[in-house]
Amino acid sequence: MAENDIEGRLTLYVERSPEVAVVQLKGELAAGVTDLLYRQVKELIPEVTRIVLDLKELTYLDSSGIGMIVRLFVSAKSAKCSLQLTNVGGRVRKLLGITDLLSVLQVIGENNLRM
Repeated sequence: MAENDIEGRLTLYVERSPEVAVVQLKGELAAGVTDLLYRQVKELIPEVTRIVLDLKELTYLDSSGIGMIVRLFVSAKSAKCSLQLTNVGGRVRKLLGITDLLSVLQVIGENNLRM
């Protein structure tokens, strides 16, 4: 499991299998720390066919964070890699709903069922 941290604001834990990478986000995905997520996931895109962003321990998300998720979604899709979200909490779900991104991004739940 790889771990990356930016000043205690955002910590990423990466678990990999040959085809799937799960990136657990802990803390804030906001302006000033989004590049950490971008660099980590961008490296994974050509190496796996599926990336899951686990948002269970995400405590804050702003417009920069939303933009980064969309940027990664587009990058993954163009490389024929799927980017999925799991454990999307109420606040994050509300933000994604307001921006109508729930209709674009793939949110999965327990047992990898699309929600």
